[in-house]
Amino acid sequence: MSIPTIIADAQRREGGFTATIPTPWHQGRTAYGGVSSALALEAARGLADDLPPLRSAQVSFIGPLSGTVSVHARMMRRGRNASWVQADVSGEGGVGLSATFVFMSAMESSVHLNDFPSPSLIQPEEASGGDYLRGMPDFLPNFDWRHALPKSDAPQPEICRWMRLKERDGLDPMVEILAIADALPPAVMPLMTKFAPISSMTWICNLLTPEPKTRDGWWLLRSWGNYAEHGCSSQSMGIWNTDGEPVASGMQSIALFG
Repeated sequence: MSIPTIIADAQRREGGFTATIPTPWHQGRTAYGGVSSALALEAARGLADDLPPLRSAQVSFIGPLSGTVSVHARMMRRGRNASWVQADVSGEGGVGLSATFVFMSAMESSVHLNDFPSPSLIQPEEASGGDYLRGMPDFLPNFDWRHALPKSDAPQPEICRWMRLKERDGLDPMVEILAIADALPPAVMPLMTKFAPISSMTWICNLLTPEPKTRDGWWLLRSWGNYAEHGCSSQSMGIWNTDGEPVASGMQSIALFG
């Protein structure tokens, strides 16, 4: 079941909806964080028809989510230029995801800075394809993905791939970005010497454009780790389109149980 289908089949109610996240969208014992975040954003967008573009998402992964979930959003503040919306996704065990979205209109500014260069010049058509292998997350077959950087001689805390949703027709571009932005494994995974459970705890995703666009659905995703001690890892994240233009930047905290 695709994300557009999950959203189309949702049972709408005031402030949100109930939806079913099927097993092919799971990651271990919980739903893939990207699909849960996308559902939260969909509920937030439904609060008003005239919300400005999404500029930031702050997500907390609180507990497992699977099967039927309840998604509820509320307007925290609506100002002249910006609106803050709180959205929660709940399952049988209570709230599993809580997100704060900031929607903001474009404003004139004297500051112009773009120091977020694309890490790869390899286009997806030229990149080597990725195959689904045993042990990979259940949600991964919902994506096409390809390696974007050559393999290094020694393990590095970095992962970079071209990725796209196989079924994305009808999705709002911002919902699509959140759905795909969390699809990479933790950046420190290449450094791990044995299998161990992992769990995302918090995630910040800042949108760098009010209108994300790319060619054929391909987005370049990169995650690079900068700290890992005592079971806690911190990483930076970025997304670019096929023209090398930056689309989103972020940071994530991940628990490593081993």
